[in-house]
Amino acid sequence: MKFIKYPFWILYRIWFYILVGLPILIMFPVLLISISKESWYPFFFRIARVWAKIILIGMGFRWKIEREQTPEKSKSYLFIANHTSMADIMLMLVSVKSPFVFVGKAELTKIPLFGFFYKRTCILVDRSSEKSRKAVFLRAQKRLKSGVSICIFPEGGVPEEHILLDDFKDGAFRLAINHHIPIVPITFGDNKKRLSYTFFSGGPGKMRVKIHKFLSTESLTIKDTKALNEKAKAIILKQLEMFHTDYDNPARSK
Repeated sequence: MKFIKYPFWILYRIWFYILVGLPILIMFPVLLISISKESWYPFFFRIARVWAKIILIGMGFRWKIEREQTPEKSKSYLFIANHTSMADIMLMLVSVKSPFVFVGKAELTKIPLFGFFYKRTCILVDRSSEKSRKAVFLRAQKRLKSGVSICIFPEGGVPEEHILLDDFKDGAFRLAINHHIPIVPITFGDNKKRLSYTFFSGGPGKMRVKIHKFLSTESLTIKDTKALNEKAKAIILKQLEMFHTDYDNPARSK
């Protein structure tokens, strides 16, 4: 049966890359203008949300977002989510309407077209370099002062297929505590099944998102970093386990 599916998976992946690159190519002049000034970033962000929707709809994904709390436009936040899929960036853009900047790995700048804008709009980090990790805090501070939020996938990478949720790095939580901004835990329930980093896998279907109640950092100090880390991870892990239980009971997930 898998041999029959191989051609579908190959074409499906090729179609994904077309959907990623073609809108960028078409909108290239407008995108260039939108990144020419840092103050115009909210305009770029709106275009990025349209780009993300084109990809998700084009791939046959239908998202369902449940919100326990909604971000206020006038405030900055730290958005965090589990990282399992090539579609995580797109789903995050669709799920959060307030402008935010991704903190992401520098390797993604090598992707044609996408990498060009990724490099100029995101906060890049080389996780093998301590100097690079420290520089993230300075760039994030600048962005937060301009009123833009930050988004980090705290696992620090994509875990192996058998790992439901990997350990969280402390950097995101130190950043939130230092700047006294709320943390917004978000759970992506189906991304691994839709478009994981395993080539021969995936397909159209639902993408469930749960935006949890915010975690306040107002009264916290750096000493509370680990406890905050563990609390955020427990929230996302519990929801992931609930999503997986729903897969075993299809009637519950409708």
